[in-house]
Amino acid sequence: MEGQGCTAYDVAVNSDFYRRMQNSDFLRELVITIAREGLEDKYSLQLNPEWRILKNRPFLGSICQQNIRSKQRPRIQELGNLYTADTPRPEEGPEKPHLNIWLEAPDLLLAEINLPKLDGAQGLSLEVGENHLVMGGSQQLYHLDAYIPLRINADESRAAFHRKRRQLMVAMPLLSAPS
Repeated sequence: MEGQGCTAYDVAVNSDFYRRMQNSDFLRELVITIAREGLEDKYSLQLNPEWRILKNRPFLGSICQQNIRSKQRPRIQELGNLYTADTPRPEEGPEKPHLNIWLEAPDLLLAEINLPKLDGAQGLSLEVGENHLVMGGSQQLYHLDAYIPLRINADESRAAFHRKRRQLMVAMPLLSAPS
């Protein structure tokens, strides 16, 4: 509530990822949700799920640069072969959309599915299995069936449709980080 005191928690985010997150409502909301849930789990508390982005300042109080040391990983990590089922279909059948998939963190796989013929997500269906991603729709414009050689946490996976870019964005936490 306005005018009342509150407890603040610092969350460090890689500056390159932070810049990328600023251009994506989906990524920004995903990071904020993950941070909130992580704080709730770590400190055994219940935070209000409503959040605000400061409009005229990037932070309150003072901030200092953080350097996080970790074992250096290659910037591009090879995931192995992604198999997309290519079943024969009639000329008038659904189109196979372009799938862009990458490992955002050791335990988070992100996917963008380009759907230029759609204005929204209405009628789209998405099924995420432990190692499979299947997308279709009632309009029969697109169909995607992709095998992913990683173990996905299907219950924690989330998707959002980006109307401006006409993309379905899927965040898939992994059950175990690839080695």
